[in-house]
Amino acid sequence: MNPETKPHRAGFVSIIGKPNVGKSTLMNALVGERLSIVTSKAQTTRHRILGILNGEDFQLIYSDTPGIIQPKYELHNAMMSFVYSSLEDADVVLFVTDIYEKHDEEPVVERLRKMVDTPIILLVNKIDQADQAEVEAKLAYWREQLPNAAEVLPISALNAFGTDGVLAMVLERLPIHPGYYAKDELTDKPERFFAAEMVREKIFKLYKKEIPYSCEVVIEEFKEEETIIRIRGIIYVERNSQKGIIIGQGGEALKKVGTWAREEMEKFFQKKVFLELYVKVNENWRTDPKALSRFGYQ
Repeated sequence: MNPETKPHRAGFVSIIGKPNVGKSTLMNALVGERLSIVTSKAQTTRHRILGILNGEDFQLIYSDTPGIIQPKYELHNAMMSFVYSSLEDADVVLFVTDIYEKHDEEPVVERLRKMVDTPIILLVNKIDQADQAEVEAKLAYWREQLPNAAEVLPISALNAFGTDGVLAMVLERLPIHPGYYAKDELTDKPERFFAAEMVREKIFKLYKKEIPYSCEVVIEEFKEEETIIRIRGIIYVERNSQKGIIIGQGGEALKKVGTWAREEMEKFFQKKVFLELYVKVNENWRTDPKALSRFGYQ
């Protein structure tokens, strides 16, 4: 190796934290692409999504995970398994909290305290919503709660404040290793996955209460032609009454979801999209292991 050449660093960086603290916004900011859906509702992210950031002498594999919750049914258990598996293979952990939140007595904090071999960078997000005294108090609180954290940093993921510093700190702590993925890869997920996520995001933004949490989206057809991508998706709900709400009077609600999702897909895929959406009932799919396996949660 040329002595002037930097050693190549590569590794897995797990982004964990409670729902709605800004994990997905942070990953999108760090990767520079909109890979994770972002809404104001909690528990939007259900899968572990890898975002790959490549440089000449590094490859960071960020892992966005579902928000940490106390599981209430099988879907929650599957979501939490993604969180804990991401901790097991992490070379660096980004633990995201926000300016108003406390995690003391939380099982995940106790687990992080025991992680002495993995660098932990604790990020206090949404500092744009607080004054300097509140920020300083929160930083001091977390330094006491997680004394083994390598760093405790204030950031605003939404405004990309402090995120450059995060990148530099992560790079310092990555092992010397060749890349795990090809340098032109951005994520481990297929295009169908992102098409489904864009539909699900619009459902979260358009419907209220329990409806978004009762929906799962499956892309049954993704056919890319020279000038257009033809996509057919199924929105699964748990009850017939939910099917009616998703479709809406005269099909207007479903049409709105389709229009919003198609516009998002055309930006993402950089190609014209023809999107068909249908709604089907799969009773109590969130508690059904077979359905969860079919939907990719096991």
